[in-house]
Amino acid sequence: MKKTRLLSLTLVLFLFWIGEANAGQLNDRIATFPKWDNKPTVQVASGDLVYPEWMAGTWMVKSTLVDLVAPLAPEITTPGFEGNRRYLNQPVQFQVKFIKQNLLGQPLKLIPQPVKVKSAVVADRAFNGLSLARAYLGDRTVKAVKVDPDSPNRQITLLQGDRQLISIVTGRTTEVTAENGYVTTEVFGQQFRGNRARPYFNQVESTTAYHYVPNSTVKIVADQFTAVYLSAQDPDYFKAGDRPVALYRYRLEFSSQTDL
Repeated sequence: MKKTRLLSLTLVLFLFWIGEANAGQLNDRIATFPKWDNKPTVQVASGDLVYPEWMAGTWMVKSTLVDLVAPLAPEITTPGFEGNRRYLNQPVQFQVKFIKQNLLGQPLKLIPQPVKVKSAVVADRAFNGLSLARAYLGDRTVKAVKVDPDSPNRQITLLQGDRQLISIVTGRTTEVTAENGYVTTEVFGQQFRGNRARPYFNQVESTTAYHYVPNSTVKIVADQFTAVYLSAQDPDYFKAGDRPVALYRYRLEFSSQTDL
């Protein structure tokens, strides 16, 4: 499979635990899209993302790419950007799960102080990653998705032909915008390894604004923003700096399959 198709995985988000942001910080960033000139302010990634209670359950997600921008083109572009135009306004559907995890009274690292809880809603990361990757790349191409049992921050997607996409979350933040609103940002490094090709590295930001609509068939709607940044291994790294080289905007619609 061509690198162009493989790198469409940069459109995928893998959500984990995040520290809380200053009020309005993430919404302010969203309001300026696509005029993003730097990376977001995040905290060092630690633990697992705790979602609102209304995220619990099994969902059918319809994801639609509604905009894509290459801010530094034609001087700097990323592999896969032009190929991703075929997804514009073309809905892609996949199933995801958010489960209640027993924390046995362990304290959550919430600001301003730890709070002890018995359970928390978290993503089923292996299931969600596999479901999403196969929706974009096909069942034959994606063999499995594995999450490091010692760290939810490390995820490996195993691809046909002994190829791998390794994603490591490095920083995150979150923001509660209203009773039924929740915004998250995560930054993660990606490394694609082929059996012959040189490894390819980049950095990805995923910012998602969720809104719960209880009296509706589509119970959760979200705007998702993905930004791709060059890694220090890229020869154009110093030209781009902290500016994104590719930007994507999606519209997500969650329809309930089951409730936990």
